[in-house]
Amino acid sequence: MKVVLFGDSIRLIGYGPLVSDILKDKGYDVYQPEDNCRFCKYTLRLIFELDQYIRDADIIHFNVGLWDVCTINKDGKAFSSIEEYKENLRRIAELFLDITPHVIFATTTPVRKENPYNMNEVIDKYNEVAVEIMKELGIKINDLNSLFKNDIEKYIRADDLIHLTEEGAELAAKQVADIIEEEANSI
Repeated sequence: MKVVLFGDSIRLIGYGPLVSDILKDKGYDVYQPEDNCRFCKYTLRLIFELDQYIRDADIIHFNVGLWDVCTINKDGKAFSSIEEYKENLRRIAELFLDITPHVIFATTTPVRKENPYNMNEVIDKYNEVAVEIMKELGIKINDLNSLFKNDIEKYIRADDLIHLTEEGAELAAKQVADIIEEEANSI
């Protein structure tokens, strides 16, 4: 069974390598881009670019949002407006559904409150609209945000205020692998 993992750095340097190890030991073929899938528009580009590697996926698990909500520019606006996020997230989801009906969306993880560019209140709003879209499309939700929300200091690194600690990556990997296996059992 082929599993594709798409996502930003939370996947790339967090749960992704661990999920790959867990699932490969159980006989799954796991593909994930070596690139950070970043924000929605970038993810859309990668779907095109990586078509040959993902078109035969049985299950696709993806996360996207931390880059979309960040306010790194001087104007203080989110990188992607909520309307842009909704439109592009729907496009991503529909493109993945064209590959397989077994798509799983992971909510955007929280950040430490000291993070100057990402705010949990904004992340929550974007997650809310993302969950609505995914439910409408029949896509399973992996709520990574709730997994970490009650103990951010334990699971989100103090040095960069956004990425998962080693313990956080392990916890996320277990949840991601479990939901993928659950989905695989339904096929």
